[in-house]
Amino acid sequence: MENLSNKKIQVLYDGACPTCVKDRHFYERLAGVKGEDIEWLDFNQYGPLLVKFQISPMDAMLELHIIVEGTQIVKELDAYILLLSHISWLKPLAWFIKIPFIKAPLAKYYHYRVQRRLKRTGRL
Repeated sequence: MENLSNKKIQVLYDGACPTCVKDRHFYERLAGVKGEDIEWLDFNQYGPLLVKFQISPMDAMLELHIIVEGTQIVKELDAYILLLSHISWLKPLAWFIKIPFIKAPLAKYYHYRVQRRLKRTGRL
């Protein structure tokens, strides 16, 4: 993945998910001023954007999606890596997550947690 950490990004998140909203606010606090470069979009209110980028509402719930510069989609763990890389002091964590023997099991755990959350809330 090319260096996208200085590009304008739009993060699609699930505004109907209390955990997702809480995570968004946590990230905004971590990001501080740098977080102003990140636009957060509740995908439940941006149906045409999902259609434009061919993202189903289910896929949007199952994986984090980031739109880079209005043209490119980054999703799943790569989206989290990109999000973390937007904050200079979290870049080492983003780098660490990229390591293949870290990334693969972390991706499985991420999917497990999302599936569990959606089942628990009756959305899957």
